Amino acid sequence: MRKAQAKKLPLAPDPKYKDKHVTRFVNCLMIGGNKTVVLSAFYDALDKVSKITNDNGYEVWKRALGNVTPAVEVRSRRIGGATFQIPSEVRPDRKISLSMKWLIRYSRERNGKTIADKLANEIIAAAKGEGGAFKKKEDTHRMAEANKAFSHFKI
Repeated sequence: MRKAQAKKLPLAPDPKYKDKHVTRFVNCLMIGGNKTVVLSAFYDALDKVSKITNDNGYEVWKRALGNVTPAVEVRSRRIGGATFQIPSEVRPDRKISLSMKWLIRYSRERNGKTIADKLANEIIAAAKGEGGAFKKKEDTHRMAEANKAFSHFKI
């Protein structure tokens, strides 16, 4: 039998907005391990967002995260020699995780000089309902809708 599941360590809120989601986002964004550099890049991105949109950058970021958060996803299940894509609801914790990963992934793929520029552009696009991360969410929902016939094979 497997051991008990590891307990989640509590996240400290970020210094500027006092939000744990910001800390989680910065942790996902971090590659090299220097958190202060990534945190300043994230704050620069939010400043650029607020300059471009004439709106609060933090609010735009929250709206962008909400726009790319998936409600359903497909999971593979092997039944009788065939593999089916079965739509299932996404757990709340995984929703946040997926939306952050997608926002970061598609911002890295964007054109721009610094990560702050790329992130700012992707945040603005996602808040409007455009961009790679939003398209990924739409594709995920479309895939789940197409495979709705297999939903009776619940996992």
